[in-house]
Amino acid sequence: MTVFYLHGFASSAQSTKAAYLAERLSGHGLTLQCPDFNDPDFRSLTMTRMLEQLGREVDMSGPGPVTLIGSSLGGTLAILASTRLAARVDRVVLLAPAVMFAKPGHHLLPPERVEEWRRRGVLPFFHYAYNEERLLDFAFYEDTVGYDAFNAMLPQPTMIFQGLRDQSVDYHTVEQFARSRPNVTLSLLDDDHQLAASLPRIWTDMEAFLGLTA
Repeated sequence: MTVFYLHGFASSAQSTKAAYLAERLSGHGLTLQCPDFNDPDFRSLTMTRMLEQLGREVDMSGPGPVTLIGSSLGGTLAILASTRLAARVDRVVLLAPAVMFAKPGHHLLPPERVEEWRRRGVLPFFHYAYNEERLLDFAFYEDTVGYDAFNAMLPQPTMIFQGLRDQSVDYHTVEQFARSRPNVTLSLLDDDHQLAASLPRIWTDMEAFLGLTA
């Protein structure tokens, strides 16, 4: 089994959650694969580029089953990839997934800022991995609105962990997403978008879900 961690928007493969999960998976002899979606640069990021990069890395991982762990926008990516790479992806774990991303009112910015983004061609966004603002092309917006994670098939066994105090992803939309899919187990946690306080609980459930417990 190969496990991939898909980081969120303006984050990186060195995020707190990635490091936490990598350490625990290593105890089972597994190396967490963490693609860096900032490569080659943040400015030219698109969902299509992320999907293509993930597809290449899954191909290079060998013939065995793949588990995708996606956080926030990485959760959106995991949902979309679960259909595109259905023959390879065995199961999915979603952490505060942006299931409504790119739908009206649920993108990174309100409509008036999106219009400014369109006019200017680029906008600065604070990038947590670099601890500074970085420019992002409007092509990111144009590309992402062509994808619909909320209505994607997601055929694999899936676990979702969602904070009730999340200010970035409305837990009601995640509930709605999970409700129509009998293969999805949703855990609502008393936590915020980062889910940092819930990582021990998440790992306990995930360990069993991945078949790593005795």
